[in-house]
Amino acid sequence: MPRKSPYVLDLTAEQRQALEERARRYTLPYREVVRAKIVLLAAAGLDNDEIAARLDMRREIVSKWRKRFFEEGLAGLDERPRGGRPPAFPP
Repeated sequence: MPRKSPYVLDLTAEQRQALEERARRYTLPYREVVRAKIVLLAAAGLDNDEIAARLDMRREIVSKWRKRFFEEGLAGLDERPRGGRPPAFPP
């Protein structure tokens, strides 16, 4: 039985514009483009399974980014600091 996400996304005009710009830019890192596409598809009313199938990824990943955007907005899509040893080489 398909699950319905409790995180229903209603985007403001500014949020939609910012996400569409991110989704179209090919110079951004791939992860940022995919996160923007996840949120746009979720706002269009698709469930997590459909989004995962369209973007060829796991449903759990889609669920994670949908929840983070619901709770934190655009800032939730940004990369968070990670623990561990700092990188030895610059990017």
